[in-house]
Amino acid sequence: MSSAAEGATAGFLVWRLSMKWRVAVGRAVAPLGLTHAQYALMASLYGMGRSGLRPRQRQLADTTGLEPLYVSKLARALEAEAAGLVTRTRDPNDPRAMQLTLTEQGRDVTRRAIKVVQGLLDQLLEPLGGQDSPRTRQFTHELATLLDTPLDPHTENDEEQS
Repeated sequence: MSSAAEGATAGFLVWRLSMKWRVAVGRAVAPLGLTHAQYALMASLYGMGRSGLRPRQRQLADTTGLEPLYVSKLARALEAEAAGLVTRTRDPNDPRAMQLTLTEQGRDVTRRAIKVVQGLLDQLLEPLGGQDSPRTRQFTHELATLLDTPLDPHTENDEEQS
């Protein structure tokens, strides 16, 4: 364990790891013309599309953990003529909602970005035995458990005021 991690809280370490990952992914996908957030949106859209889904912007926000307004802003930027990586179309079942799909160029860029990010993931998980190791599977399970735990910032304050 690094000296910076000794005595650190779990919250601090989660924050540090998320920042380390965000910076590394951002730098890795920058040569492809993407930001970390754009990559997160496009890789999620790619996976959902491979499953036959044409998600609404709101569904993509729920999947990525990004704010719906931010997903809308990212999608518009990725749709712009200069980028041409995403198409936005009205949902036939809800004309207020937009469905997103990757263009052929968007799928190509996303496939290349996924390969780059998979290389980073290999590096990150090597100390745990690699992507397919039992330690990594356990780590992944524990991360999913934490992500599934609802957080309400007002609960602690409400209890103190009672």
